[in-house]
Amino acid sequence: MKHSLGALLAMLMLAVNGAALGGTLAGNVSGPAGQRIAGALVTVTDTKRGLAESVYSDATGRFSLKTQLSGTLVLRVRAPYFNDLSRTLELLPDGEIRETLILQSMTSPEEISDSLPAAYHFADLPFEEGTPFGRSKFQRDCISCHQLGNSITRTPRPADAWEVTVRRMHGYLGNADDTLAAARSQILANGFDGKRTALRPKFPFDPMITRARIVQYRLDKAEVPHDAEVSPDDGLVYTVDQFAEQMAITNLETGQTDYVPMPAEGSPVGGKFATLGMPLLFNRPLHRGPHSLAIGTDGKWYTTDSIADRIGVFDPRRRQWDKSFEIGGKSLYPHTIRFDRTGHAWFTLAYSEQVGRLDPKTGQVDLVDLPANHSTGASSGSVPYGIDVHPGDGTIWYSRLFSDKVGRIDPKTLEVVEYDSPVKGPRRMRFGRDGTLWITGFSEGMLARVDTRGFKAKVYRMPEFAPGCRPAPYALALHPDTQEIWINEVMTDRVYRFLPKRERFVAYPMPLRGTYTRDMSFTKDGRVCASNNPFPQAALEGGTMELICIDPEGAAGEPAHIASSASVR
Repeated sequence: MKHSLGALLAMLMLAVNGAALGGTLAGNVSGPAGQRIAGALVTVTDTKRGLAESVYSDATGRFSLKTQLSGTLVLRVRAPYFNDLSRTLELLPDGEIRETLILQSMTSPEEISDSLPAAYHFADLPFEEGTPFGRSKFQRDCISCHQLGNSITRTPRPADAWEVTVRRMHGYLGNADDTLAAARSQILANGFDGKRTALRPKFPFDPMITRARIVQYRLDKAEVPHDAEVSPDDGLVYTVDQFAEQMAITNLETGQTDYVPMPAEGSPVGGKFATLGMPLLFNRPLHRGPHSLAIGTDGKWYTTDSIADRIGVFDPRRRQWDKSFEIGGKSLYPHTIRFDRTGHAWFTLAYSEQVGRLDPKTGQVDLVDLPANHSTGASSGSVPYGIDVHPGDGTIWYSRLFSDKVGRIDPKTLEVVEYDSPVKGPRRMRFGRDGTLWITGFSEGMLARVDTRGFKAKVYRMPEFAPGCRPAPYALALHPDTQEIWINEVMTDRVYRFLPKRERFVAYPMPLRGTYTRDMSFTKDGRVCASNNPFPQAALEGGTMELICIDPEGAAGEPAHIASSASVR
């Protein structure tokens, strides 16, 4: 009887697990002449649930996707210089479909031009090297928050129409130079003239990408889901939405996202900017504008409320916002936040040339005024940006995006020492376990590896796929197990991975055009997740923001589990 019961339980477990594994879509991708297409992105989407899964074809054009999705799905296949192939299919939970997928080559110069990422349209601008309008300066000045060269921002318009937008954008940087705005507007009008780009970037195939699997989670109620972090406690992904002023909580197992609105908590429309008599930032009626987040030793999430000039507090157990901490003083625009091992939160203040420290137990905030610096770009200030904590000695390190500086703060004395950055446009930074500091060089598409003892650096040039078209790396994070570096990049519709032992990059094409990711976080099983949040929303293909998770070995083994549709509320 015991053996019979055990066998029955085993059969039930097999049935349940078999259902969880879902079906398989396999086959090969080729061109019209029968040539095998390597690196094609094969995606299936459940449009009702807002979930999609993708794999890449291998060197022979073959692919296999063991998907958790079933029912009516939309299949799409995409490869550079070929037209998308799209069709609807029915996949049973334990079914298998084999497809021979033939892509047709693009023949129209217009459709080829329209298919290329923003970077290759941005390259058509008539940059003026040696002036404030050189390519690297333009890259830092004008694509720090959004793409320039996508289908929306390259729309032809005369210089006087551009000037309205440029003046507003320069205003966000504290720059009221009318001559500078007029000159930049003319360059934009001349470059984005409605003509197709003649560039034809070459995207080499990397066999490493064929081991990866991508899952997309649609965020239907999101506007600018800025930074996303995987909780080490419950495995959920918490995303602060700067424009919708909410916390989005995504369950990677079910695909469901819940939203918890952030209370204004007395902050007026326009936040501290309104209090100071300044215009609405981003031309939006925001009260608090949560920008980034980090988990404290108490298990709560602490957010940089960029508009309200506060540090927000979110309790994930109760799914409620607690009372925030006012920063005070001359502080303005809290940006990136990290915790040290003593439980203190450290954060940059982008508009007031400061770094702040919060003790959540007492509410005390200490502000560190950074040394006077000269901006090397359009910004009137240096824009303190990235920040991280040395894992060994506990010192605090930060970057200043517009002055090409990296600084160190002694957490005991608050003494500041600054260094010339090894890369231009140092943006977000992270320490490895061994104390190595890694920094993105946004202006020229670089990655810096820094030994903070003596500040010795080695700089790696990120790959480019057309001459002079440099990537724009926004942020990075280190895989907790492999210590490989995963890089957010905002102009090539790709995510980059750097293998430090082999000193080489791997580029993963993303499923959607207009992709703009801002930070990385990791699940316990090694998936790397980021929110995809360009603005305006229409700049992202499909027009709806999303969370992306890449499993670098997901196509090589069993995929991470997503519940069947029957188990989703």
